[in-house]
Amino acid sequence: MTARGGVRLEIRGTVQGVGFRPWVYRVARELGIAGRVRNHARGVTVEAFGSAQALEHLAGRLREPPLPARVRELVAEAIPDEPVVEFVIEHSAEGGPRALSIPPDLATCPDCARELRDPADRRYRYAFTNCTACGPRFTIATGVPYDRPATTMAAFVMCPACQREYDDPGDRRFHAQPNACPVCGPALALWSPDGSPMATGDPLGDAAARIARGEIVAVKGLGGFHLACDATRPATIAELRRRKHRDAKPFAVMVADLAAAHALAVLDPEEVALLAAPERPIVLVRRRADAALAREVAPRTELVGLMLPYTPLHHLLLAAVGRPLVMTSANPSDEPICADNAEAVLRLGAIADALLVHDRAIATRCDDSVARVIAGRPIVMRRSRGYVPRPIALARPVARPVLAVGAQLKNACCLATGDSAYFGPHVGDLETVAALEFFEAAIARLAQVLAVVPELVAHDLHPGYLSTQYALGRPERRIAVQHHHAHVASAMAEHGLTGPVIGVAYDGTGWGTDGTAWGGEVLLAGYAGFERLATFRPVALAGGDLAIREPWRIAVALLDDAFGGDAPLGDLAVFDAIPARSIAVVRGMIRARVNAPLARGIGRLFDGIGALGLGQARTTYEGELAVAWNVAAADGPHGVYPIELAGELPELDPRPLVRAVVADVIAGVAPAIVSARFHDSLVLATADRVRAATRAHGRLPVVLTGGAFQNPRLAEGVCRALADLEVYLHGEVPPGDGGIALGQALVADAVARG
Repeated sequence: MTARGGVRLEIRGTVQGVGFRPWVYRVARELGIAGRVRNHARGVTVEAFGSAQALEHLAGRLREPPLPARVRELVAEAIPDEPVVEFVIEHSAEGGPRALSIPPDLATCPDCARELRDPADRRYRYAFTNCTACGPRFTIATGVPYDRPATTMAAFVMCPACQREYDDPGDRRFHAQPNACPVCGPALALWSPDGSPMATGDPLGDAAARIARGEIVAVKGLGGFHLACDATRPATIAELRRRKHRDAKPFAVMVADLAAAHALAVLDPEEVALLAAPERPIVLVRRRADAALAREVAPRTELVGLMLPYTPLHHLLLAAVGRPLVMTSANPSDEPICADNAEAVLRLGAIADALLVHDRAIATRCDDSVARVIAGRPIVMRRSRGYVPRPIALARPVARPVLAVGAQLKNACCLATGDSAYFGPHVGDLETVAALEFFEAAIARLAQVLAVVPELVAHDLHPGYLSTQYALGRPERRIAVQHHHAHVASAMAEHGLTGPVIGVAYDGTGWGTDGTAWGGEVLLAGYAGFERLATFRPVALAGGDLAIREPWRIAVALLDDAFGGDAPLGDLAVFDAIPARSIAVVRGMIRARVNAPLARGIGRLFDGIGALGLGQARTTYEGELAVAWNVAAADGPHGVYPIELAGELPELDPRPLVRAVVADVIAGVAPAIVSARFHDSLVLATADRVRAATRAHGRLPVVLTGGAFQNPRLAEGVCRALADLEVYLHGEVPPGDGGIALGQALVADAVARG
């Protein structure tokens, strides 16, 4: 007989709620191995007994499980043989230190989608169909280990048929915690805006009929409610904008399948793959000129945010309406997404004509993620549903647990413990009481499921950020982290770079160590500190934040700086509708430095030049002009504008560029050409400063970070210009402020180590 032995395999990663244990069971049986597998708070343990060869094969197989499971770490330890002859799946074990192994919510798998369409199947048209390969996970989890009692499905007792599936290791629903059917599971209901139930035998069908005739329906999904309407009806979308108080910011659109996506947008293979990925993000793509889509969906840009259905409810709704649907977060502008039925009645009653609700509670609200293909790879711009709480692996474990509270805009928290960092869901801008409450709840929930008590709290330098004020109210040791240092550290952490690096951090604004607003920075950085190598000449923001909403003010500041107060404003269309007195007031504010702070942000340069090039004096949301100016750029090279260099700390001086842009605009050069030249000028100037840094400090890795690198023309241009260097863009961690908390955590850890 072949000698038997034993091995204990400790496995960490996304290994709960994804069919990992039944897959292990099948592999062990196939290899003739006896033993057991169980979930516990840190992941999964396998204790296996068999021949040395079989055990070696088992370990090899377990390192590469089928998606959506992901093994991050596998540690093997020899143990004595036991006289067992079967392999079994044991109940989950409680206790011990935790490592979050709950997977993100998973898009409906092909097998479940087929059941939805099969009239002979017992789950035909059942809106909550799922299996171990798909369905809700993080949004229904109330604790770990991830078992049904620790989810909001605990309220639903499985019928005998569902229980048999759940108990059968050979069934694809074995230990599928949300398992249910029409007999025993959650159910839909259609409510009036006041919360009273509507009499209907088919809530989903009636909701679809309402949408088809032009109504707005609030639909409860995985991580919260959407506001849904027909994306081909201009009047309906205009009414949604009026009720939601959202003037021009684009709405996301859900389409039934990839064929429908191709009909609306020009898609490359990478964008197709991203649309169909298990995370199912909203993907920013270029709309077709002949797309059957109301212009009101995205009135000021050729980009449209498309996504595919990711729940059975969405599949059924799209099929019933037969048209693309606006699927925008269900909230009044600047507030968090609604997640609770009663809350939806209070907050959406004045927006929606009806509410399609269900009785499965959402434990953690989680907005849709947003991504874009840049330089041939996906870059997540908003990291939430589908990605959270997947951990970021840290090259160097933190010495003690760190809570990082993020920034004021696009907020998301991060909790780093051991060799992993976990983002909380996207919160958004911390500008309302509701947003602050969600922010605090997201932090509490993440700490709860990890069972981690932070010992350090990292926050931004800006004293006015609500996230900073929250951090300063906590009892733990607080560490302030400069905004752009955090951006660079975030990119370093994502790519496992230990430093030093040359970091290019371009964004709108961030509090600098000198008390001024930075945002066009080239840094030599490690986690523990940084040196500023270059920056941009600042521009005055007359009226402070008002200048971001009225970029004509930034244009005035740029022009007066470039022309010495003698700029040809009368020849520029952006000022046609601006009263002369308003321009005079802004000029006076800039000269007197009264409510006109200086800012070095690349985002503000985009705003001012974009206003000149497009003749757009006002915006309705942060970043609108930057996106429009990027989309306007013509393909290919069209020359560059001059940017000078001056000062002991080298400042990139855009005044020659501004004068050249004005000359082109007055001469009638097409905005597409002006935009292309502007972008390529920034690329050239950035590459020049990076090469100067490499000459002074060696050929270090280069990271591109900050919200400006969500701009494909800029990001791809810099990557091409530095193709001989080791250049890193973000991927699963947002380049903008939504990813900054990761960098805050790693910097705080390094500072605390001393």
